[in-house]
Amino acid sequence: MKMIGVIGAGSCNNEVYELAREVGVGIAKMGTILVCGGLGGVMEGACRGAFEAGGQTVGILPGHDRTHANPYVTIPIVTDLGHARNVLIIRSSDLLIAISGGYGTLSEIGIALKLGKPVIGLSTWPNIKGIQYVATAEEALNAALASG
Repeated sequence: MKMIGVIGAGSCNNEVYELAREVGVGIAKMGTILVCGGLGGVMEGACRGAFEAGGQTVGILPGHDRTHANPYVTIPIVTDLGHARNVLIIRSSDLLIAISGGYGTLSEIGIALKLGKPVIGLSTWPNIKGIQYVATAEEALNAALASG
């Protein structure tokens, strides 16, 4: 089964949260599994959307306590790896959708591109060669479908 990673900051404003939630709904409706870092912000928004649409969500957590996962993670994976868990998120995903984000997201984008994973960018770091930039959640989901 296809697994789509959603990467983005652990805290965000309501507009970005809703964008992530909309992407999560679409991922669930595609019948794919959502993979993320399992915490708040963009990760929670995406998980919430997928969860509420009946989808599966995998949270690859930085710490050692599964109770730190957001409430919409259906499969929490504890790593105790901190930011190094970003590699596991990328490796577990067939493609990634980057929504907004800070330096952690930037590192995930870099790892994904280095490993040859498709990256779809939605309101994220600009002007990075290799990212397929889109303007809406619908465009991100269409790009994900088109990438196989």
